[in-house]
Amino acid sequence: MLNRALLLVAFALIGVQQTSADVWVNPYLRKDGTNVPGHYRSDPDGNPNNNWSTEGNVNPYTLKPGYKNVIDYSR
Repeated sequence: MLNRALLLVAFALIGVQQTSADVWVNPYLRKDGTNVPGHYRSDPDGNPNNNWSTEGNVNPYTLKPGYKNVIDYSR
């Protein structure tokens, strides 16, 4: 039942996220020789709380939940 609820939330977030600007990052080679495959990322806007990797958010392409701590800007 929990998995079904998570999928429902993920699909709802996918619909919302597609209205924002997603940016394609071409594959590249890091200085240390690591290959980074091409991927989408959220359009940078200076607000780390709306990044896909922030807790409470879900990456619409991988369906992975965010893991980084939320930064409180209300202070």
